[in-house]
Amino acid sequence: MTAGDGGLTTLLLWRHGSTEWNGQERIQGHIDTPLNDLGRAQAAAAAPLLAAREPAAIVSSDLGRCLDTAAVLAQVTGLPVRRDARLRERYYGEWQGLSLTEVEQRFPAASARKRAGEHELGHGIEPTGDIGKRVGEALRAAADAAPGQVTVVVTHSGSARYGMFDLLGWPAEQLRSVVALVNCQYSELRLDPRRGWMLAAHNVGSLPSVVEGRPGYE
Repeated sequence: MTAGDGGLTTLLLWRHGSTEWNGQERIQGHIDTPLNDLGRAQAAAAAPLLAAREPAAIVSSDLGRCLDTAAVLAQVTGLPVRRDARLRERYYGEWQGLSLTEVEQRFPAASARKRAGEHELGHGIEPTGDIGKRVGEALRAAADAAPGQVTVVVTHSGSARYGMFDLLGWPAEQLRSVVALVNCQYSELRLDPRRGWMLAAHNVGSLPSVVEGRPGYE
């Protein structure tokens, strides 16, 4: 549930719809995977809800699963979709394309560190400071382009949280205390002129009848 934005600069961080790899708990990272039938249904259900917020702009990661999701909202609103590669998911290095089971088998030490809440995992995986900075820069650019208005930012589960934390000034160590976005759900950030960026809502938006019971993997 959300309150009215009252003319404040607002970002709706919208996660893409479901992919086959989400269902397989396979790590996508920068690999370009398409939406599946469920993902398209999720986007179709969520788009009218986002359109009702009267967005001024749509900005999307340049990966296909986000562009396909953004295209559904573009059809409803008539808005163009601006691509920004900075909104891509975290780069997962040697883990990309592997299932969680395969990661645990091949990289048991790093898997254990991740389960323990550590973020710097090696194996070519993008450092948390780097992803927070690049996504945060993209979010600030989107906000600056539409001051006092609503912008829908179509992105990924991990990048949404790291970018959100960067805007809010929260440390990455708190990431485990914030549940990941479910496919086609969104987080809402507002820029208050006195208090700065504020989290107004999290993991809301899509109709329960077409939302997966689990968030899926990055």
